[in-house]
Amino acid sequence: MQTARHMAETYDANRQICKYVHSTSRGHEAIQLAAGFQLQEYDYAAPYYRDESLLLGMGYAPYQLMLQLLAKADDYFSGGRSYYSHPSAKLAGFPKIPHQSSATGMQAIPATGMAQGIKYKETMGFLHNHQKPIVLCSLGDGSVTEGEVSEAFQFAVLHQLPILYLIQDNDWGISVSADEARSMDAYEYAAGFKGMKRMRANGTNFVECYLAVEEAVAYVRNKRKPLLLHVKVPLLGHHTSGVRKEWYRSPEDLAEHASRDPLPHLEHYLLQNGVATAEELAAIAEETAHEVADAFAHAVAAPEPAPDTLLLHEFAPTPVTEERGQRSPANGRKVVMVDAALYAMDEILATHPEAVFYGQDVGRRLGGVFREAATLAEKYGDARVFNTAIQEAYLVGSTAGMSAVGLKPVVEIQFADYIWSGVNQLVVELSKSCYLSMGKYPVQALIRVPIGAYGGGGPYHSGCIESSILAVRGIKVIYPSNAADMKGLLKAAFLDPNPVVCFEHKGLYWSKVPGTEEAKTIEPDEEYLIPLGKANVALPAEERQVKEGNSVAVITYGMGVYWAKNAAQRFKGSIEVLDLRTLNPLDETAIYEQVKRHNKVIILTEEPVTNSFAQTIAGRIAQNCFEYLDAPVRVMGAASVPAVPLNIGLEREMLPNEDKLAKEIESLLKW
Repeated sequence: MQTARHMAETYDANRQICKYVHSTSRGHEAIQLAAGFQLQEYDYAAPYYRDESLLLGMGYAPYQLMLQLLAKADDYFSGGRSYYSHPSAKLAGFPKIPHQSSATGMQAIPATGMAQGIKYKETMGFLHNHQKPIVLCSLGDGSVTEGEVSEAFQFAVLHQLPILYLIQDNDWGISVSADEARSMDAYEYAAGFKGMKRMRANGTNFVECYLAVEEAVAYVRNKRKPLLLHVKVPLLGHHTSGVRKEWYRSPEDLAEHASRDPLPHLEHYLLQNGVATAEELAAIAEETAHEVADAFAHAVAAPEPAPDTLLLHEFAPTPVTEERGQRSPANGRKVVMVDAALYAMDEILATHPEAVFYGQDVGRRLGGVFREAATLAEKYGDARVFNTAIQEAYLVGSTAGMSAVGLKPVVEIQFADYIWSGVNQLVVELSKSCYLSMGKYPVQALIRVPIGAYGGGGPYHSGCIESSILAVRGIKVIYPSNAADMKGLLKAAFLDPNPVVCFEHKGLYWSKVPGTEEAKTIEPDEEYLIPLGKANVALPAEERQVKEGNSVAVITYGMGVYWAKNAAQRFKGSIEVLDLRTLNPLDETAIYEQVKRHNKVIILTEEPVTNSFAQTIAGRIAQNCFEYLDAPVRVMGAASVPAVPLNIGLEREMLPNEDKLAKEIESLLKW
């Protein structure tokens, strides 16, 4: 506690040096140290941004923490990329700490995903020792009002997961007081989650905190069930270095919190019980002051990150770097896209016991609303293929936790139009994990998302939203247009150690939309893989037409491939269709080769054109291939309206089609 006190005082006294925003644990030390002391190296932890004493309790030295405070090169947690007390750790002898964001309450879902993964490994017999790992998820009481915390609690009690939710309640959320933010505290709120054991403790009293944590950890470790421990703590420091306590808290409130400082309370306890003398306590205070000052001086002198480290660790290296296997094996049979996806998942589950597949309606009774998971639960069991509630945030965020404990999750969002509540986790947790942890915790997650219009699906079952997802760094995106690509890309995406979103066009699933018969292909063999980031010429132009300057390249993906191929029939040999297949990483080399080969280009998308991914491709072409263009780059897509109308006639008016594309091609060929 003296160490934490001196660290906070040092930071406050050196505000010009400690220029990056930070919070300290002053007032929270008792419960954090009690928890840090009792976690084992095989446990997992999800701290939040005020948990420096939790880290001290685990055994981290002040110098290690200060390197992150000052964003230094040798910061083990993030290499100077993330805030103070945002650890990402994989060290022998310490609990494992996957990447945690600053967004309050967000860590509840990945942490619960860790517990979900631990239970799965126990169920499958993957843990071959007597260790019983648990997950500690640390939350401020105010964050429990977040809806995503509710999703985590619901899943934890439904599946009885080994997780301890440690709630530190200091009555403040920046300047918002508890009575402004909630009608009940986290302990009272948790009563609504049947199966959640609840405890309270006084955060002023270290002994009480230690005994409470001891009881809570023993319960979770032995019963393998969730527990919520609510601890009332004072807030003695500032909310952060940028939002100082005196700006919004009254002198009376500050004095009341100071009266509950756990440090003098512990000193009094030690003196009263003859554990230490006043002189010994004074010596501890003096010794820790010197240690902290020395550590701070060394941290200040430590080197800054080298500029050339900026681009490291956006993605972890993938093992799939070239096409392999047979795309069209002899005596193979034609399959539709949805069956190719089903067969790919069947082979994944058969080969990889660490793979799990879950989402809305993918379980035993239905096997997916598109039958894309039919028979899988019967074949591999409910522990590996199972239904979830309507919880897109949990579906996406839990994959970060599952991946952190060594599993390979595949999840499905039922329709792209409903992905938005899961995008919070996708952006804040999954996309940044590899980069901010310096490669320690890439998130191996495959997120399958049916997308696109297919005739009367209406405004909430027909949208294309890839541009919004592609704006997020740290996420790979694939978009297959036929059965062979579906299988090859899906399996490569599963093997990729990074988060991959797979958009699967509903209109191509069964080739029932007129003109999409070629989406059916021979099923590739079990070894077939397509490396992400490699486009494919879906229809070549005739060399004679190219040499005569009578050709156009159509660069597209998804349903656009079929609009383009069908329109091309009207322009014998003059149209070359490039199917991007992967939208990130993007095969820019193939795109620029098309520009140089044909000099006239159309970018075709199903999305509304305005502010779309297709327009960014046109911008890259203009920047990198301007001298090769004989005409302006055309971008063609859907009308820029907020949603796909239910009426089929209005839908047809909104979307591109082969007739509309043919007019654009005809116009461009005249240049």
